[in-house]
Amino acid sequence: MSRRHGVMTLAVLGLLHESPMHGYELRKRLNSMLGAFRAFSYGTLYPCLKELLGNGWIVESDPVQAAPTATATPPALSGRRARIVYQLTAEGKEHFQSLLSESGPTAWEDEQFSVHFAFFARTDAETRLRILEGRRTRLQERLDGVRQSMARTRERLDSYTLELQRHGQESVEREVHWLEGLIEDERQARQGTTTRGGDDDAPSARGRTAASTEDN
Repeated sequence: MSRRHGVMTLAVLGLLHESPMHGYELRKRLNSMLGAFRAFSYGTLYPCLKELLGNGWIVESDPVQAAPTATATPPALSGRRARIVYQLTAEGKEHFQSLLSESGPTAWEDEQFSVHFAFFARTDAETRLRILEGRRTRLQERLDGVRQSMARTRERLDSYTLELQRHGQESVEREVHWLEGLIEDERQARQGTTTRGGDDDAPSARGRTAASTEDN
């Protein structure tokens, strides 16, 4: 399974865990979650949905049947086919939880980390901490590489390329700082010394702004 495919599977299952959705709504939520520069097309989404259906992790349902009411009125006949609503099955919920529990190197990569972080409220504290620490380690390695590259090539680079490298370095440094704050919060919460007002699943309300997790 490719990394991008794994990202899609986790994101779709996570969104459907919140509520049933049709394909158009799913695509909007995916693009909102991962950002405009990682936009997913229907050509990417629907093959994923087909696979999830085949695995029994989601099912298709009629929009009216998905949310019946006592006063429901049959839809007017028209030439347009009603949108299919996708719902998570019990097996799908179980698989989603197993994906959330993964905390190895794959979960530290840019897109995987973004999706895992989006569902941190449903992730256990130990797994959250492992992912955050792993992500920090990965970025520190990236930061060391950028610094070494700049030291070797500084004399040969034009001012624009050098400025681009500085920008990349600063972006990674900001995210490392952000991660260190989150890690501190998670550790304090585990020790019972958190100051979050009793909400152990939410990031600390210290005015920190999440740094971008995009590649630099």
